[in-house]
Amino acid sequence: MLSDIEISQQTALEPIEKIAESIGLTADDIELYGKYKAKIGYKKLQEIAASPFDDGRLILVTAITPTAAGEGKSTVSIGLGDALHLLNKNVIIALREPSLGPCFGTKGGATGGGYSQIAPMEEINLHFTGDIHAVTTANNLLATIIDNHIYQGNKLGIDEKTIVWKRCLDLNDRTLREITIAQGAKINGVERRAQFCISVASEVMAILCLAENIADLKARLSKIVVAKDFKGKYVTAADLNAVGAMAAVLKDALKPNLVQTLEHTPALVHGGPFANIAHGCNSLIATKTALKLADYVVTEAGFGADLGAEKFMDIKCRQGHIAPSAVVIVATIRALKMHGGIEKDKLNEENLVALNDGFDNLRVHVENMQKFGVPVVVAINRFVTDTPEEIALLKQKTEEIGVKAVLCEGWEKGGKGVEDLAQEVIKMCDEPNEFHYMYQTEEPIEDKISQIAKEIYRAKYADFSDLALQKIRAYSERGYGELCVCIAKTQNSISHDKALRNAPHDYALPIRDVSLSAGAGFVVAYAGNILDMPGLPEHPAAENIDVDDNGRITGLF
Repeated sequence: MLSDIEISQQTALEPIEKIAESIGLTADDIELYGKYKAKIGYKKLQEIAASPFDDGRLILVTAITPTAAGEGKSTVSIGLGDALHLLNKNVIIALREPSLGPCFGTKGGATGGGYSQIAPMEEINLHFTGDIHAVTTANNLLATIIDNHIYQGNKLGIDEKTIVWKRCLDLNDRTLREITIAQGAKINGVERRAQFCISVASEVMAILCLAENIADLKARLSKIVVAKDFKGKYVTAADLNAVGAMAAVLKDALKPNLVQTLEHTPALVHGGPFANIAHGCNSLIATKTALKLADYVVTEAGFGADLGAEKFMDIKCRQGHIAPSAVVIVATIRALKMHGGIEKDKLNEENLVALNDGFDNLRVHVENMQKFGVPVVVAINRFVTDTPEEIALLKQKTEEIGVKAVLCEGWEKGGKGVEDLAQEVIKMCDEPNEFHYMYQTEEPIEDKISQIAKEIYRAKYADFSDLALQKIRAYSERGYGELCVCIAKTQNSISHDKALRNAPHDYALPIRDVSLSAGAGFVVAYAGNILDMPGLPEHPAAENIDVDDNGRITGLF
């Protein structure tokens, strides 16, 4: 059996100019990054944004709570796009860029799998067009300017003990979570404690993914709060005169990247905020561009529907003034059996009892998505070990809650294996849509967090620490009370506790801390022990990656 990277490397791709032409872009509209990658230029982006044409239909692909058994959200997203393409629909896929941290860690890349992949797989998963490097540089440029300002006399009176801006790196490196900088001689700077986050958790990444043009990017960067002065006033990136240089570094990164699937369906792959920390969606500029160029746009949101999908609705759709026409929830029988209490080494065995018990996880996600007023369908991402009896039971259970479940075989068959889902999605896009948000931004911050805790996470209440309440009051007093909220928590449970599988409910959701992402337009609430700099496992995926004398990469997945 061929690996994902072998399948990708053995597939002949079309020149990217031909893919661009298929969605109405000329050679002058794109900027080439080799034979199979390109960015859409600003002149064309401005023309598209001003276009009077109606938007296409936006299809959100999300999933049940992730497990070690695998769910395949990206594989289904790409397969669905290919299936719509096979049905002669004008479609564009809009996905996030992979982070190097997961690529070298446990999760691997994010380009799909089997015969439902975007390509060139290894280039997208590694450096791609340099967007995440640009985010890293812009973030660390601001950090450098902060410490240099203090060293050079500190005219703004920055209280170094209140600095909240972290440096970042797009790798899983737990040793950088808490560090001391400027040790040794005074010429090295002012010694202080500092932190790193992973680049995709940086507010700069969130800003890049929510900005609609350069002017909006600069306006958002200017609002970044980095510290307080000795009088308690917030100090921003604008106060430090850092905005112009940061925007210059991000100038090309703001342009969406055009690639293709193995079946030559056009895909805009752009932006990559984590959904367990940030808002977990691809860039707004890529999504809105795709909606002007295509009749159907397939996008996805990170991790389970409790994380990425909720943030897609409440943050991305709200800020971008867009709305989904349909929601696809990806589930696997293997993962549902794991939620039902079966360990990974027993998942290949038929177990209808565990599947029945684990169905509660899928049920909660379906109910949660229905609360936003959008039609929902379940995609069963099929594994070879799934039995006919298990498939029949899962379809029966979904029918009992009023939702259709469709078998998908994109990994094995590409778009052809997802045509049934595509047909269902086309019908759903024509159904009545009463899309609405989970909360209103004018509600108090505590109320917005509590609403998500109760309605989406099924907690009995949100338990705020004194520190969290103190910061929330300060944010509200300074005019940030009407921002969206973005809850950072584990992706491995609907709750804050990764050990709680399936569908936990009636617990207290601990909000231990909050932070302000004023440029991104949201307040981050930290539930439980979530960290914004992951660590590597005992045997990271990096150990299996290699390159031969001809530059051919192996071991990437």
